[in-house]
Amino acid sequence: MVALKIVSVLAGIYLICFTILSALRTFVVPRGLPDPIARFVFQNLRRIFNIRLRYAKSYIVKDKVMAFYAPSALVLLPIIWLTLVTIGFASIYWGLGSRSWFDAYKLSGSAITTLGFSSTDSILENAIVFTEATIGLILVAILISYLPTMYAAWSEREMAVTKLDVRAGTPASAIVLLQRSYRIGSLDDMTAFWYEWENWFTSVEETHTSLPALSLYRSTVPEYNWVIAAGTVLDSAALANAAIDLPHDPQADLCLRAGYLMLRRIASFFGIKYDEFPSIEDPISISKKEFNEALDDLAAAGVPIKPDREKAWLDFKGWRINYDTVLLSMCNIVMAPYAPWSSDRSHLHRQSTRTPIFFRSE
Repeated sequence: MVALKIVSVLAGIYLICFTILSALRTFVVPRGLPDPIARFVFQNLRRIFNIRLRYAKSYIVKDKVMAFYAPSALVLLPIIWLTLVTIGFASIYWGLGSRSWFDAYKLSGSAITTLGFSSTDSILENAIVFTEATIGLILVAILISYLPTMYAAWSEREMAVTKLDVRAGTPASAIVLLQRSYRIGSLDDMTAFWYEWENWFTSVEETHTSLPALSLYRSTVPEYNWVIAAGTVLDSAALANAAIDLPHDPQADLCLRAGYLMLRRIASFFGIKYDEFPSIEDPISISKKEFNEALDDLAAAGVPIKPDREKAWLDFKGWRINYDTVLLSMCNIVMAPYAPWSSDRSHLHRQSTRTPIFFRSE
């Protein structure tokens, strides 16, 4: 019996430490670290939401349902943490005293909720009770204190996504963005635009790898989506570099690199596989016919197109291959709305992300 009580105390300590580390990995440590508790909550909650999605008859309904997914998971996380800590301390109380398991659980529940309906006369147990109450308050405070940070990052992300609608239309399209830029006379001076989106890419990478749940937060407008916006800007820069007959803008190169690195690093957290050093011979999801049709549309709008379309295709493919796989896979992960050259063909990578790995394992 003594050995069993020692094991109970050690198991309780391990469970408490495991839970505290989960909270630190999820919210406090400023980098995307895999966590088994968060992974369990997000994956199993998604399965519950998928049941509801089966009865959704339109994307608008699905979007309304999924708008509650990430917030619900974040609210559920501290409940799971508090429950595990309560069980861990109950194991310690049972191992230290002669009370029954129910009395130990009652004392633990009283301590972590700070209600004080159960007490003890032991100095050691009182010290543990105070420790448990403090841990309970800290776990709740972690979520509360980080919510404003998350919503500030979400608001900053969505401001740029909403602004893109003015240039790229709804759904966002790289062709529309370039056509409109030409009509208003800004196509030959896009440096500021590429610079703005380079900053956006680096900001999203930082916030969405340190707080990965942000990736699953949806836009206020069902047709908007941050992954679609990223793909639209990347395709616009790739087309501008490869096919538009204007002086080369090196800022577009920097924007492209910042964008595909952002998508790759966020995709890595979600367990998406991609080739870090792709070959120009590798296929992409956009066909040469689609590319030429896009150039025809641009030319019809008056956009100057380079005469050597074969070289333009190879140059475009050389850029797109860096983010093609991760873009389509992320569209599946976030259940993005329809948009050309991204979510309209994301089924090509649906099999590998059929059960999204929202929080990968080590």
